[in-house]
Amino acid sequence: MSKGDLLVERGARGLEELSRKAKLSDELAEDAVFLRKLKPSLIKTRAKGKETVNQVPEREAPAPSPPQAVRPRRQRKAKRPRRTQGPNPFVVAGIALAAGIALAKLIDWRGHAHPRN
Repeated sequence: MSKGDLLVERGARGLEELSRKAKLSDELAEDAVFLRKLKPSLIKTRAKGKETVNQVPEREAPAPSPPQAVRPRRQRKAKRPRRTQGPNPFVVAGIALAAGIALAKLIDWRGHAHPRN
């Protein structure tokens, strides 16, 4: 086996190990079989037009693992009542708007008292 074949085989073994542990075991097992078909030596023989002989017999996908038990969630502590700190922000914004308009009118009114020529 070449170095590339060994790397592909190691990746396929890793996928098989993950498939035993993970919830997506069927998909990962299929990926491991597909990855083995991508060995550089097998690709080379297919490119030359020779009939490929699987060097490693295809392993059957492992049977799906039984559903795992789901741990019950912890109960959360009761939330404290929300404390209001300060006035309503809409009231503050309204007061600021009214004060700004009043200040603008005052400045404009005072501007007519001393016109510039």
